[in-house]
Amino acid sequence: MSYIETWKQIKKGEISSLYLCYGSETYLIEDIVQAIISRVLDPDERDMKLMRFDMRDTPVEAAIEEAYTFPFMGGTKVVIIQHPYFLTGQKPKEKIEHDLQQLTDYTERKPEETIFIVQAPYEKLDERKKAVKQLRKHAAVMEAAPLTDRELRSWLDTRARSLGAVIDDAAKEKLLSLTGDNLLMLTSELNKLSVHSDDGTITAAQVEALTARSLEHDIFALVDHVVQKRTAQAVRIYRDLIKQKEAPIKIASLMVRQFRILYQVKQLMQQGYGEKMISSRLKLHPFAVKLAGKQVRHFSSDVLLEQIDELAELDFRIKSGAVEDVLGVELYLLSRSVPVDRRIP
Repeated sequence: MSYIETWKQIKKGEISSLYLCYGSETYLIEDIVQAIISRVLDPDERDMKLMRFDMRDTPVEAAIEEAYTFPFMGGTKVVIIQHPYFLTGQKPKEKIEHDLQQLTDYTERKPEETIFIVQAPYEKLDERKKAVKQLRKHAAVMEAAPLTDRELRSWLDTRARSLGAVIDDAAKEKLLSLTGDNLLMLTSELNKLSVHSDDGTITAAQVEALTARSLEHDIFALVDHVVQKRTAQAVRIYRDLIKQKEAPIKIASLMVRQFRILYQVKQLMQQGYGEKMISSRLKLHPFAVKLAGKQVRHFSSDVLLEQIDELAELDFRIKSGAVEDVLGVELYLLSRSVPVDRRIP
């Protein structure tokens, strides 16, 4: 199941006795784990009925033994095993011996009074291993993969409703453009926006006024201004970043990275690749690919390569001491287009 499907089931009270939560998006895994805990245990029960076992320093059989122990004062208990590296192809540094047969047996003989969660923050599991096969067969499996653009918007709707608010489409677009796909940051911004929404509706104007811009957003906007020859706007963003103590060489490096992404996206689009395939091939979030796809329609491949070459030359000149870093990057921006007012704040 996807994160969205699993979350909806939990909210409806459809709780499984065994979960396998794995994937690269650790925030999604933790969110599902917390949702399960909140659904089945009251806060005052958690000291006695919530147990976590780190597989890096505790054998799995200790968690299995706890899972079979009847909950104190009855009811339901939650047992979580964390960092189960033995489900992957990783070679462990730890010297812990795990009896995986006990885990395999547990999948077929699960006590009703225990919710057992395997919390595996790994992109891939070793599908050849018997324990993985048994978990896939008998557990509710949630893959915490990066959310698609559509899932992100659905997630924003659901999260806003849980905070007693509604977020309109324009606000979602603005929020995603400012923060990107970082779910932790999105959650933080939604919490803030829900408090400041007058009638419970989060609007694009509120997002613009209250949301902190991410460095990634500023670099994206900076690159866009450079290629569109909007020199004044580019210099303004650059000077803002300098005031925020961002290093000029870091800014230039991130610009090179963004230009390379744009070039790669443009090349793959011209070869007929869709956003999903590009996302997979470049290992980028689908939303980042969508934004890049919109941006590169205005640029030629030659222009993008030209910027990469010029920034590489600038990097060499700064590191060799031929030009001072703050001035060097600003001169690059000023050379992109028409003269700009040097007094821009």
